Amino acid sequence: MALSELIRTIQPLDERAMEQAQNRQNRLTKPPGSLGRLEALSIQVAGITGQMPPQVSQKVVFVMAGDHGVTEEGVSAYPSEVTAQMVLNFLRGGAAINVLARHVGAKVVVVDMGVKGSLDAQPNLISAKIAPGTQNIVKGAAMSREQALLAIQRGAALAEAEIRAGAQMLATGDMGIGNTTPSAAIAAALSGKPPALCVGRGTGVDEKGLERKIAAVERALTVNQPNPDDGLDVLAKVGGFEIGGLVGVILAGAAYRKPVVVDGFISTAAAMIAVRLAPLARHYLIASHRSKEQGHTLMLDWLGLEPVFDLEMRLGEGTGAALAMSVVEAACKILAEMATFDEAGVSEKI
Repeated sequence: MALSELIRTIQPLDERAMEQAQNRQNRLTKPPGSLGRLEALSIQVAGITGQMPPQVSQKVVFVMAGDHGVTEEGVSAYPSEVTAQMVLNFLRGGAAINVLARHVGAKVVVVDMGVKGSLDAQPNLISAKIAPGTQNIVKGAAMSREQALLAIQRGAALAEAEIRAGAQMLATGDMGIGNTTPSAAIAAALSGKPPALCVGRGTGVDEKGLERKIAAVERALTVNQPNPDDGLDVLAKVGGFEIGGLVGVILAGAAYRKPVVVDGFISTAAAMIAVRLAPLARHYLIASHRSKEQGHTLMLDWLGLEPVFDLEMRLGEGTGAALAMSVVEAACKILAEMATFDEAGVSEKI
C-alpha cells in the first residue's frame, strides 16, 4: 500500500465500541474506576479495534535493526559490530526481548533494515535492508527521501503480513548501535526543544561521550535543517532505517485498527514521525513505559501519551512493550470476562 493511501486509511476511534465498553465497565462487579487505567486501556482498545470486547491475544513484537554512520563521532559506548551480533542473539532466542516475549506469549519478528555488512540467511531473519547503515548525520542527510519512504513501506508491508496472519496487537522494538543519537535529533527537530534536553547517555557513555552526542545532534540539525512540518524530511535527514521501519509498523497498525504498543526512546522517535505524518495514528498508540533515557518524557508529552509503567528501563529491543502487552491484554480480559452486577447477583452501591 502506498504511504499516502496508508495514511488516508487511518480513521478516528470507534466511538460506539468505546461507549459499549464504558457501559460494561460501569456494570462490572467493582466500584466504578477502581481498576484505574486498566479500565481506560480496555476502552481505548475497544475504540481501536471496533470490537466489544476487543481481541488482542495474538501478539507480535517487531525488532527492527540498523546501523548508523554517526557512530564515527564517538557517540556510543559499543562498536557498530554489536548490532549484527545482537541480531544473531535475537535469532537464537537469547536476548531480553526473547525472554519477555516468551513470558507474555508474543511472537518476535527480527528484521534487518540496514545492518552494517551482510548477515547470513537465517530461517527467522527477515531481510528488508535499505543500505548497510545510514550516512553520518553530522556531515549530511542520513538517507535519501526515497530511502526513507522505502523504509516506511517495507515496515508497513511486514506489519500487514503479520496482521493478515492473525496478529491482533503489535509492539515496536529496535536494535542499532548509535541509534539514540538520531532519535534525539528527531525529538529535537519535531519538538523544538534544545538538543541538550533530548540527548541522554544511551548505552552508557561517560561525560565526554555525552558532550560528543549533544554536539553531534546540534551539528546534524544545523547541517541538515530538517523541516519539522514534514515527517519524511525529518526521517531522511536525521533518522535511521530501523526507525523508518517502525514508522511503517505504526502506520499499518493504525490503518488496520490494531493497538500498537510503543517501546522506549527509539520507538517513541518513530512514533513522533508517524504522528507527524498521520495525526490520527496517535490514538492507536499505547506507550509502554517511561525510559530512563533523558528526553523520553518530553517525547511522550509531545505525543500526549502516558506510559503504562516506569521501571527505569533503557534497553530497547521492545522489552518494555512486551511487558506492557500483557497489561493491555489483562485490561481487555477484565472487560470481557469479569461479571456484571446482574450476572453475579451482587447488590449495587446504595
